[in-house]
Amino acid sequence: MTATIIDGKAFAATVREKVAGHVARLKEENDITPGLAVVLVGEDPASQVYVRSKGKQTVEVGMNSYEHKLEIDTAEADLLALIDQLNNDPAVHGILVQLPLPGHLNEDLVINSIDPAKDVDGFHISNVGLLGTGQKSMVPCTPLGCLMMLREHHGSLSGLDAVVVGRSNIVGKPMAQLLLGDSCTVTIAHSRTKDLPDVVRRADIVVAAVGRPEMVPGDWIKEGATVIDVGINRIDAPERGEGKTRLVGDVHFESAAAVAGAITPVPGGVGPMTIACLLANTVTACCRANGLAEPEGLTA
Repeated sequence: MTATIIDGKAFAATVREKVAGHVARLKEENDITPGLAVVLVGEDPASQVYVRSKGKQTVEVGMNSYEHKLEIDTAEADLLALIDQLNNDPAVHGILVQLPLPGHLNEDLVINSIDPAKDVDGFHISNVGLLGTGQKSMVPCTPLGCLMMLREHHGSLSGLDAVVVGRSNIVGKPMAQLLLGDSCTVTIAHSRTKDLPDVVRRADIVVAAVGRPEMVPGDWIKEGATVIDVGINRIDAPERGEGKTRLVGDVHFESAAAVAGAITPVPGGVGPMTIACLLANTVTACCRANGLAEPEGLTA
């Protein structure tokens, strides 16, 4: 069997088109433009690239982009004051504080100072609780993207056996909650799970989000299963030349693709969906704030 490749880049483009359509209708019918504020503290190169990409894509779909770049030694009180200002700004519907933060700042305190209704990352403790109890919440972008791709590929997920490898608060746990919400039978596995290969091998859906390069080989995968690889790991690639590297996922792609029914590549799979879902969450937050119908197909 050769797996169908789930093209996250192409699917993300479709999501952005839907977002742009909703934004255009909000402007035309309600005279409202969704606004996303991104806060970056310090000059981490990877974070700077990510923030630039977010800002560019926000503008491309017709939304307002507000970027706040703060010095690395910004006092916690000053960062919290900025967040309070954004919480009370009616033009801002989504707030994202780029992580990781410098060590002197308390990430939990900062995240939980964001208005839960504007928490488009879905990390606020209130949103975590709402998602865990099956209520309306802001959903973390990466798991939401995974869910969208699974729904697109399978249609109904009801009754399927799903294994999530990884128990992080950002991906593993919310992914499990979303799959439960779509009536999957869900197991959260991790590095200490006994007989991990056998646990993974029984799954119709495998979501790998453990952060270990190529940890899941093809012989762990059930024939015909759908594999969503969330991992983004940089490893040495001497075949490309001295000092060269390449990106790989948490799944060994070649061996898994030989038995799976469908699989996401790395890069080009889950990654592009994260920003697309950030834009979708911002539109959702805008609609909720104004008592309007939520955008169809862009929420959990």
